[in-house]
Amino acid sequence: MLSLHNSKETKAICNAVEDLGHEPVWLREENAAISVDDGDVSVEPAVDVIANRLLLSNTDQPAELLGLATTFERIRPMLNEPNAVLASIHKFATAATLADWNIRVPDALLALSNDRLNEGRERFGEVGVYKTAIGTHGGGTWKVDLTERVNPKVGNRQAFLQRLIDRDDEKHRDLRVYIVGDQIIGSMYRYAPEGDWRTNVALGGAVEDATDDMPEEAAETALYAADVMDLDYAGVDLVEGYDGWYVLEVNPTAGFKGLFEATGTSPAPHIAKLAIEAVGGEVDDDEVERISATLDDSRPSCAPMPKPTPTEQPVIGYIEEVVVTGTSGSDQALAKSDTGATRTSIDTQLAAEIGAGPIKSMTRVKSGSMKGGKARPVVDLVIGIGGNQHTVTASVEDRGHMEYPLLLGRDILTDYRVDVRKRADVEETERGEAGEILEEEE
Repeated sequence: MLSLHNSKETKAICNAVEDLGHEPVWLREENAAISVDDGDVSVEPAVDVIANRLLLSNTDQPAELLGLATTFERIRPMLNEPNAVLASIHKFATAATLADWNIRVPDALLALSNDRLNEGRERFGEVGVYKTAIGTHGGGTWKVDLTERVNPKVGNRQAFLQRLIDRDDEKHRDLRVYIVGDQIIGSMYRYAPEGDWRTNVALGGAVEDATDDMPEEAAETALYAADVMDLDYAGVDLVEGYDGWYVLEVNPTAGFKGLFEATGTSPAPHIAKLAIEAVGGEVDDDEVERISATLDDSRPSCAPMPKPTPTEQPVIGYIEEVVVTGTSGSDQALAKSDTGATRTSIDTQLAAEIGAGPIKSMTRVKSGSMKGGKARPVVDLVIGIGGNQHTVTASVEDRGHMEYPLLLGRDILTDYRVDVRKRADVEETERGEAGEILEEEE
């Protein structure tokens, strides 16, 4: 398993390999190396085949991980090869590839210039979908009012427009089909949580088993899409329109949790079987079916011991300059760090200027002056700090009477150490040697 994270899926696949009578190896930062010695190339630890589960959609440097996966793939057989994964994690590349193979996808437009993107937005109607080309767990996806202009980028990520396919009058749903090799392991309907239209399980969406009653058209479309994208295993997301089924995404590292909850079937032993048989190993099919009935995501025996060296968190100031991005623009602003706040909040006027939104839901905020607190709208927001980007659900409030238009809550600050002496609104010349702010003499 090539996986630098500690996901349930990675652990489950490693455990399934061992349960099927073979030796799992988890390639991680703590143990993996590739050596070239006098023309001989070797992989440490020694492996016969690699299942690629590198998460590329939520990293700032996907090219580095793609290069790493490509290095391993040039030396050993690999499931979900890097080229296929690259095309799949880029949502517009996926749409263009599938459309070229006559698979129905929603109409979409990617343009590099602001003018070109907005020239074409009218053909999607008054409401459309606005997405970053790379994103995960529903982050970077908005339903937008297309009477207003949108940007070709969200932060440093390319964005595009897509037609909204929605024939569900009461509750929005889509269909996730999990495929391993040329078989459907299971499928589920995913329903959007209240106050949202996105169906991702990570956002609180409900699930329902669809394996037995899935329409034949949807099943055939999902299998064809995974084959066209050249993936050995994938979660294919589809939505039903009035004229048939549309493919939304083909996810090479789709999660198992929601699928297992809905179907009682884990794809992990099926992926393990595919890898073992790819290099001539043998697997008992009855054992695969038996193991599939559980999702063993306990710490596998092959997990390398992490090094005890502590990792230093980056430092953020009490007052920090950030870049805040919505669907129609970005702006630099001063933000105050508040470890007592659960959620980041943004001033109403700034939210309007950058096109933050649309409103996803309402949240009730406690107030010392009001017993029950008051309701505030919640919107998706992208905040850039020192080269890092954070997609959060921020509350919108009137901060016109406050000094700073942004308040950074624990949804962002959990990744940083806060230095209360560090302030972006105070020049270094105004600080003493110990870092304290100097006051002018009267």
